[in-house]
Amino acid sequence: MIYKITFSCEEGDTNFRRVFKADSESTFLDLHKAILASVQYPDDQMTSFFMCNDRWEKEQEVTLVPMASNFEYDNMVMEDTRLSDLLEEQGQRLIYIFDPMFERYFFGSLKEIIPGAMDGIECVENTGKAPQQLQTEDPNAGIVGKDGKADWETDENFYGDSQYDDGDIDMEGFQDLSFDDGSMF
Repeated sequence: MIYKITFSCEEGDTNFRRVFKADSESTFLDLHKAILASVQYPDDQMTSFFMCNDRWEKEQEVTLVPMASNFEYDNMVMEDTRLSDLLEEQGQRLIYIFDPMFERYFFGSLKEIIPGAMDGIECVENTGKAPQQLQTEDPNAGIVGKDGKADWETDENFYGDSQYDDGDIDMEGFQDLSFDDGSMF
């Protein structure tokens, strides 16, 4: 069988899309290499695939190298796992984690199952620019400015006025606390 698998991403270029035709007997390692080639990422990260349910919740993982196994799912390795071992029906979902540090990924879907056979995997649609592979700062932290410096490094008023007044603090509820007896730590 020939699988038509589509990948997209929610960040960066909204037109990003990669479509692959793959022989069902190809391995997840073959798909991993085809994805990397299509987005021009180096093969130097501990990437993995996850099979997902209809709500994009992770289920079975397929890792690049053998890892400790979760009791719920077997440890499956890309090199030893054929696409047909896990992809069985049209519409099945999977994700490909390309940035393991910040768990950024491409959303994948088995769009079509075509009778026949082919050699390996071929990228048949390469649309849009892929996002940068690795991030150096957590975008959810919200402390890095456009110049790459933290807000507190560039904004003199980041913590408020430089004038401090003890009267600004509402002490209600703090009167019973004592730092002298070491009970706080």
